[in-house]
Amino acid sequence: MFDSTKLSDNLDKETRQIQRVVFYAFLINIALAVLKGVLAAISGSLAVTAGAIDSLTDAFASVAVYAGVKLSTKQFKNFPLGLYKIENVISVIVAFFILFVGYEIARQIFLDTGAPPPDISIWVVALIALATFITFMFGQYALHLGRKTESPTLIAEGHHRQADVLSSLVVFISVVLNYTGIDFNIFGLGIDHLAAGVVLIFIALAAWRLLSDGMRVLLDASVDAKTLDTVREIMTNEPAVIDIKSLVGRNSGRFRFIQASITLRTQDLKKAHDISSRIEHEIHDHVPHVGRIMIHYEPEASRYRRIAVPMENTDKAISSHFGEALYFVIFLLDRNQRQILEKSFEKNPYIDQAHGKGIQVAEWLVSRHHIDELVVKSDMKHKGPGYVFSNAGVTTRVVETENLNDVIDTFFPQSSQSEPSSKASE
Repeated sequence: MFDSTKLSDNLDKETRQIQRVVFYAFLINIALAVLKGVLAAISGSLAVTAGAIDSLTDAFASVAVYAGVKLSTKQFKNFPLGLYKIENVISVIVAFFILFVGYEIARQIFLDTGAPPPDISIWVVALIALATFITFMFGQYALHLGRKTESPTLIAEGHHRQADVLSSLVVFISVVLNYTGIDFNIFGLGIDHLAAGVVLIFIALAAWRLLSDGMRVLLDASVDAKTLDTVREIMTNEPAVIDIKSLVGRNSGRFRFIQASITLRTQDLKKAHDISSRIEHEIHDHVPHVGRIMIHYEPEASRYRRIAVPMENTDKAISSHFGEALYFVIFLLDRNQRQILEKSFEKNPYIDQAHGKGIQVAEWLVSRHHIDELVVKSDMKHKGPGYVFSNAGVTTRVVETENLNDVIDTFFPQSSQSEPSSKASE
């Protein structure tokens, strides 16, 4: 059975990790804002002043992110599915903060071209370089952890730091040029202003990526095709699944929600529940951050049934040993018309296997021939093949006769009169 407690513990651990990183971001932003504010006051640099304002707005953004992560895992009566999407709301907000960074840089480019050069010392250059390095390293850390936990909040934080690094580089280039006395302009714009224009392009791209991704989730866009293909493959590989009627998924924060409707080869509700639980377990094992799986299952329509009988030969003798049977006769029965629509003899492909042939034959009948019922001469409960058939929802019937016609007369009384010609398969 699937261990939901273990999943919950892992998710709680990741949430605490995200909260810790967001708190670190707040502390770093406050420290950078104070540092740049002091340097701006000392040097009189508008670029450094803008950098201080940028860091201060980031600090307020970090507070909002922290509150969002705390609320995203809470359960409320009016929000039974949780508030996971708050993380995506926060990522959209962060996108707007990135745009604000772009606005600050644009303001420097177009409004401050005539300002006198600032008084830059070597300490200003060194400390701005240190601030840029800290921003870069923290951005890489946030991106790494965000991709690991698939948290849109941390990914947004990482991209935001990347934009901050670019804006910090603009500030750094500006103070270095002023410190070294290099000065030139193009159409009235200095080199730091021109570099800031290039940075604006990167900032706009980063903001658009975060804004579009966040809005897709808020509008319940589907999970990626690769994830759905993985889930579909898991369901298809389950022997008891006959058909996948529908499969959809959506993102909510860093979590995925999967909903499916399947047809099972069983009429037993307990078996159907066990099969559904087995599928859920496989999905949780292979698909990360699945918050909830809802599987609607229904039994197979009972009109057509595929039935297998182990045979000594292609005549009429039923084999007493399931795994040792030379052939299996496969019937396709129309229960409404009480007729056998198809009949074929299939050679046992595992007859020469030294060990485990019974289980291999059972898996072959289930996966290759998709049988619904098996007629045998001895009970298969508590045996390997019996477990295979039970898990696949195959009904096993025990008969005492050795004659195939007796089986046909017993289970399909009208079928022998309209039985199709049989064929042997090698």
